[in-house]
Amino acid sequence: MNQRQIIQVFELYQKSRLQFVQTVADLASRPQNIDALQEAGVLSLLRPLLLDPAPSIQHTAAQALGRLAEHSDELAEAVVREGILPQTIRSLASQNRFYKKTSAFLLRAVAKRSPELSQAVVSCGGVEALVPCLLDFDPWVKEAAAWALCCIARHNAALSQVVLDAGAVPLLLLCLLEPEIALKRIAASTLSDICKHTPELAQIVVDNGAIAHLAQMILNPDAKLKRQVFSALSQISKHSVSLAELVIEADIFPAAVACLRDPDDCVKKNVTTLMREVVKHTPELSQVIVNCGGIAEVIDYLGNCHGHLRLPGIMMLGYVAAHSENLAMAVIVSKGVLQLSLCLSEEPEHHIKAATAWSIGQIGRHTPEHANAVATADVLPRLLELYLDASSSEDLQAKSKTALKSILQKCTDLPRLEPLLYDAPSNILKHVLGQFSKVLPHDSKARRLFVTSGGLKKVQEIEAEPGSVLQQHVSSINGCFPEEIVRYYSPGYADVLLERL
Repeated sequence: MNQRQIIQVFELYQKSRLQFVQTVADLASRPQNIDALQEAGVLSLLRPLLLDPAPSIQHTAAQALGRLAEHSDELAEAVVREGILPQTIRSLASQNRFYKKTSAFLLRAVAKRSPELSQAVVSCGGVEALVPCLLDFDPWVKEAAAWALCCIARHNAALSQVVLDAGAVPLLLLCLLEPEIALKRIAASTLSDICKHTPELAQIVVDNGAIAHLAQMILNPDAKLKRQVFSALSQISKHSVSLAELVIEADIFPAAVACLRDPDDCVKKNVTTLMREVVKHTPELSQVIVNCGGIAEVIDYLGNCHGHLRLPGIMMLGYVAAHSENLAMAVIVSKGVLQLSLCLSEEPEHHIKAATAWSIGQIGRHTPEHANAVATADVLPRLLELYLDASSSEDLQAKSKTALKSILQKCTDLPRLEPLLYDAPSNILKHVLGQFSKVLPHDSKARRLFVTSGGLKKVQEIEAEPGSVLQQHVSSINGCFPEEIVRYYSPGYADVLLERL
């Protein structure tokens, strides 16, 4: 056999290996093939190909393994058991940009599955190998590395701390300055996932100048980038007053409020979430958002979306209203109660209804003026219905009850309270009657209306334990009317008259 024939044997071997990994990589992209590939022992066959002399075979093998690991926890765990991670991590130091990119993809596919698998990547030195890739000349390598770090950081504070300690944050901020939009997106997303866990992590990110970099991109035309930017600013703002103030000082408002008219639903939701995280801290921060026209814009937003998109806006209104009478009145004047009433009726999810009930309670609990404005929106019967409904979640029942009681204790709009006389249980009824006993002694018109509407008759039918708060309120109400009128509307009075005849 001459030299040419020998070379052909090796060329055929290389061609076959390449064809094998390319085919497996293609098959691994379709879920229906995964079980068959696993039964054929594909992991043990791909592992040695990670060290193949041919770079194209190396990176295609890594790509195939990444696609397999993405499919399930079981396969990702198998990749770890096979000892594939150390080989993959060593390859990140190579000069081949394709291999770097696919190796980072494989690490990402494993890390995203669970905190335990992320820890396996960390334990093999994955973070230390990925961070230098953020300085690579190839933007696709940077993007792949940032994405892998994002999947590690998102799980918990300890893993985020590892990413931070490896020096990733300054390099991620540099990635925000790169022209490639995809790289900007994943860099902002990674910063968001680092910040979300603890105030300490968020503070370190802020200390590196993250807010200024993020603030420059809130008007970027790319919707996916804006989603991540507002998410990161939200995760920073949520932890403390001081961090929220730093976000405000970056002058992102009112430009951020204008983004509530963005065509992208996720952008609008993340802007609303940012506003919620800012306003929850103090009345002063809430006032900043109010002064920017944020209340009216959020209410308009709630009228144009449904489901989970509404939740941050609903809670934002509740946080604003909770701070003071004036802020709660700002929500009322902007027709916030009417919109929340619609949310309470339209939304099927119990956790959204519960948040809405809580926000309504925060608006109506301040003064009679606030409570009457809430009652005018006809939400009291609905809150009672949700509280009494056995199918309501425990949280929904609790929040409906709390909201109802806090509003009833201030409400003086008796015609709005009267329907509750017929359906409310005694623990709610005592608050309803308490309001009647406060208003009726001083309002003759209300007393006449109470008689003609049947309210007084209904009060006489209430069975209250002697000496109870409920009985005291009944007695107070009866004391507002002449004795003969009270007797006339008492149960059995007609029978007494017949007996006299």
